[in-house]
Amino acid sequence: MTGNGTKKIPAHLKPFISKQSYHRYTPIDHAVWRFVMKQNHYFLKQIAHPAYVNGLRDSGIKTESIPKVEDMNTSLAKVGWGAVTIDGLIPGSAFYGFLANGLLPIATEIRNIQNIAYTPAPDMIHEAAGHAPILLDESYREFVQKIGEMGAKALSSKEKLEVFMAVRHLTIVAEDPKSTPDQVKEAEKQVAEARKKVKGLSESDQVSRLFWWTVEYGLIGELDNPKIYGAGLLSSVGESQSCLKDDVRKIPFSIEECTKTPYDVTKPQPQLFVCKNFDDLAQAIDQFAETMAFRKGGTESLEKALTTENTATMVFSSGLQVTGTVSDILKDESGEAVYFRTIGPTALSFDNKQLAGHGTATHRKGFGTPIGKLKGGIVLEQCSLSELSALGIIEEQNAVLDFQSKVRVEGTVKSILLSEGKPILISFKDSTVTYMDKVLFEKAWGTFDMAVGASITSVFAGAADPNNYFKFQTKEETEDIIEPQCWNELEGLYEKVRNLRDDSSWNDQRMSQLNEVLAKLDQDYPNEWLLRLEILELYKIHKGSQSNADRLLKVLNKADWEPSVKQMIERGLILFNNN
Repeated sequence: MTGNGTKKIPAHLKPFISKQSYHRYTPIDHAVWRFVMKQNHYFLKQIAHPAYVNGLRDSGIKTESIPKVEDMNTSLAKVGWGAVTIDGLIPGSAFYGFLANGLLPIATEIRNIQNIAYTPAPDMIHEAAGHAPILLDESYREFVQKIGEMGAKALSSKEKLEVFMAVRHLTIVAEDPKSTPDQVKEAEKQVAEARKKVKGLSESDQVSRLFWWTVEYGLIGELDNPKIYGAGLLSSVGESQSCLKDDVRKIPFSIEECTKTPYDVTKPQPQLFVCKNFDDLAQAIDQFAETMAFRKGGTESLEKALTTENTATMVFSSGLQVTGTVSDILKDESGEAVYFRTIGPTALSFDNKQLAGHGTATHRKGFGTPIGKLKGGIVLEQCSLSELSALGIIEEQNAVLDFQSKVRVEGTVKSILLSEGKPILISFKDSTVTYMDKVLFEKAWGTFDMAVGASITSVFAGAADPNNYFKFQTKEETEDIIEPQCWNELEGLYEKVRNLRDDSSWNDQRMSQLNEVLAKLDQDYPNEWLLRLEILELYKIHKGSQSNADRLLKVLNKADWEPSVKQMIERGLILFNNN
């Protein structure tokens, strides 16, 4: 855990945590951070939601240098949250898992200067300048935690995982300064091809879209005069301004519209959704959660788990939890599930704790069990031991269980596992399980462990007890070897200007050093716009040479800058002229 360690990190999320190698940030990285933060403090105070403006002021995040995640963790600890470092894009289930546990996952990389306006890759500017400040608002924080809980339990598909891997590759390529335009195009093509394979809209797709159009790209307030609260907008120097223009459609927020509207992480969004307030947002999210498998349960939810071909947890009405990959569902004449199987490692849990002797070592090849009531409408999980005895279910005695569904379990009762005096698991030896003329379990297969439960009340992605179900490789704690800073020439110029700006004793010698940096820029770096803005700022503060200032302005105002760079320069000059 980074910082003061006030938040406990679940073991299954620890493999996604990395370190912030602070010494590796270059002087240019810090200059990029400073530019964006100065822009945010100046431009967003009128167009962002007050919760963000207040959070930016109260979060303790500094403008002059990239924050340390441990400091952010300390700041968030005041409201019961924490911050953890992660390595770029991580699987959605892990990302949402952090949020569900009140932890802000922070990618510690920072965008390069070419992508200063926007990058599809998660970075410090997005996380620290976008997400962290507004989390200090209680109603917003509760909303984010709710959507995190939903996302962590949402069922996905194997095709969606392929899309994630393709998008992750794209963000790495897009942010790598060594990437060629052809490599970026190829990565974009791979994303498009992966998306074509996705059929239908899984729960995780729906939650992902809700998250994108709210937490990342949400607007709030009146439709004709909204404020920004989405972190993707708040951390984008370009889109935070352009998103409020008339050519970006503003649509009243609704779950239905958000979940049916796809998004593209590589382009500005053509439309945005406007919610009234955070309370309405939380209420709408709660209503949507009622449609998800983890709240609905039943046959429909089991079928969703089947299509994921991935680890899911099925919860019986007795409270017993079965974690595994659903491979088969047997249904009766009315289409209701009466029996299901898992394939591969499976574990049984209760109250999110794995049952002793029922881990993946025991059920390594899978697990099968009936669902439903016994004939006569008997609900087994409601029976006491004496009522079980009356039904002939007694340890070390033969028993026959006839279900309403026509599933029959016959064998010697080996053990009965109880919770608060009621059965949750009955194990049989020498057992046979059939459905009409179909054999579901044979005596030769060993012990038949039967889950007790008249119905499936919940189905969710992942494991009931992930710390025991998943096998984690412990990362060795290694100390970063802090090598002597060795910047290239341009980085050295940024460092020199940074030191001059931080120097409290300004004199003619300092001005002479600044003039030398400018002369080097004019000689070797004609397109270095950001450092010129920083020098111009120092000239203004310390009343430097007007002729040098004019030289700077002439370069910065030239007509042949690329549109995105020209926009950044214009924004920088607006801030310069108004400070």
